[in-house]
Amino acid sequence: MTMSILSTIAEAKRREPAPAPQAQVLPAQPPPPPPNDTALFLAGMPVPNDSTLAPLTRDAAWTSHARYFENAFAKLNKTKFQKLHDWQNAFLPESLEQIPVVYYMFSGPDFLYMDQFFPNAATYIMCGQEAIGPAPDPLHMPNLAGAFANLENAMKSSLTATYFVTQDMKVDLQSQELKGTLPILYVFLARAGKSIREVQFGSLGGGGEFRESRPGSGGTPGVRISYIDNPTGKQQTLFYFTTDISNGGIGSNPAFMNFCNAHGAGASFLKSSSYLMFEENFSRVREFILNHSHMIVQDDSGIPLRFFDAKKWSLRLFGTYVGPLDIFKQNYQPRLTELYQTTNPAPFGIGFGYQWDYRKANLIIAQRQ
Repeated sequence: MTMSILSTIAEAKRREPAPAPQAQVLPAQPPPPPPNDTALFLAGMPVPNDSTLAPLTRDAAWTSHARYFENAFAKLNKTKFQKLHDWQNAFLPESLEQIPVVYYMFSGPDFLYMDQFFPNAATYIMCGQEAIGPAPDPLHMPNLAGAFANLENAMKSSLTATYFVTQDMKVDLQSQELKGTLPILYVFLARAGKSIREVQFGSLGGGGEFRESRPGSGGTPGVRISYIDNPTGKQQTLFYFTTDISNGGIGSNPAFMNFCNAHGAGASFLKSSSYLMFEENFSRVREFILNHSHMIVQDDSGIPLRFFDAKKWSLRLFGTYVGPLDIFKQNYQPRLTELYQTTNPAPFGIGFGYQWDYRKANLIIAQRQ
């Protein structure tokens, strides 16, 4: 009797379902670091001691990257920007004044030169066909050395020859963890002495209104970066949009030009723009710049001389004009050669645009009368 009961109990226990396995508790993933920490880290500059990125600055890949950028930017400051500031104080002090908005069409991520010429604008509006990319997060980059090498290669031409090689940038910026123009904008902002407060991804509605959205989404994807200029404490805003500003692109999607129209008149900056505004297919953006600028600072690849009405614009020339590179030789301007020969322009003294040799570089300043 007793054995029968014990057997029954044992059989019942064997039939009981096994206890469910305990759910594995994964360690909480750290949130992405603040964008300003990320910008400093990518720029090879010290991050706050309490930043989640601080331990990564002891990695050999980061120390090598920091040394590379420290040398590259020190050379850039010595060979170009110190000379540019002396020239600016002598010949273009008005660019140092408060300006409501600066337009930089065909810019790609070239924030650095625009900021050097116009450091005190409230708003900067940039555009290009290069994608913005997601927000970079160094905490989730398994190959830091590869990511840094990719970033350095994408920026190499801009730090030496003053312009981006578009095809090389497309390859470099899509090949590893750091994708799009945003990592380059971060580096330039950090190296220019800015502290990023907020980064908002968005896209433009048909009327040009900026709406927050996922990175890269919408018909005109963009990013808004709010930052503080550390030396002055001034709050400033940078917009970058991926968009086509040919006549056909504007015709099918006018959102970007509507956005620009809402910001009114200011200054424009044009550099290494592939002579696109020599073509009729870019007449609409050319007319926008002429109608919305009190001042235009450009090299000879910007707006051709023939479109500046002498009754509306005064022109000042600097440096020398030797004509375009061979790849753009069809855009040679005989009238510009004549003006350089007859007006004895003041020197400029730095490589600029496609002419990285300062002895061949030109600068044109157009001011509305």
